[in-house]
Amino acid sequence: MLLTSFPAGPLQANCYFVSRGPGTGCAIVDPGMDAMDGIRTVVAEHNLRPSAVLVTHGHFDHMWCAQDVAAEYGCPVWIHPADRHLLADPMAAISNESAAMLRSQLGMTDVPDFTEPADVRDAVDGARIEVDGLTFLVDHVPGHTPGTVFYRVDYDGPEDVSQVMFSGDFLFAGSIGRTDLTGGSHPQMQDSLRDRVLPLDDDIVVLPGHGGQTSIGRERATNPFLAELIA
Repeated sequence: MLLTSFPAGPLQANCYFVSRGPGTGCAIVDPGMDAMDGIRTVVAEHNLRPSAVLVTHGHFDHMWCAQDVAAEYGCPVWIHPADRHLLADPMAAISNESAAMLRSQLGMTDVPDFTEPADVRDAVDGARIEVDGLTFLVDHVPGHTPGTVFYRVDYDGPEDVSQVMFSGDFLFAGSIGRTDLTGGSHPQMQDSLRDRVLPLDDDIVVLPGHGGQTSIGRERATNPFLAELIA
């Protein structure tokens, strides 16, 4: 299995590549702001064929380049139906005041026009997405946004790891995603953590949308937001 990534854009959102190895089809998870140059570099370096874009949620720093990737490589974009509208209107996920502040912080004079990619598919709970010999399982975990999902794929490598999880902004090393943005819900977040994370095996590696990797076992033992659900 080939796993690689780079942090994209001013918010440093992790863009991941997953494939069986060089020269095969790959899934690109969360192609965010300013990601296209990095994507082209990784694709060329490993002779990959982008076959699917997997979006963990509709916030702009995770889907900004989804349309460009889909158009350039002719691949579908997978996103949960509850966040699908954000592909064409990413600023709908934040308030007008937050959008104005964001434009100022990022030096953006205007937001580009977004249109939905030509081929959008529903990443619904329990879906199995096949990408050139790899199967990604979709778990719907609302809380950060109504349509937040994480993707799990069986790991085929030398480490003692059963699966790799791409958690977006749902679960981080030592923390969780914020729930105070449009569509966020702390009670839903707690339900998702309790029902979808705590039952998982400790050896699952978690690759978050920002920051470094962790594991389910490490988060079960050290993450205060999980600890309060276990107590």
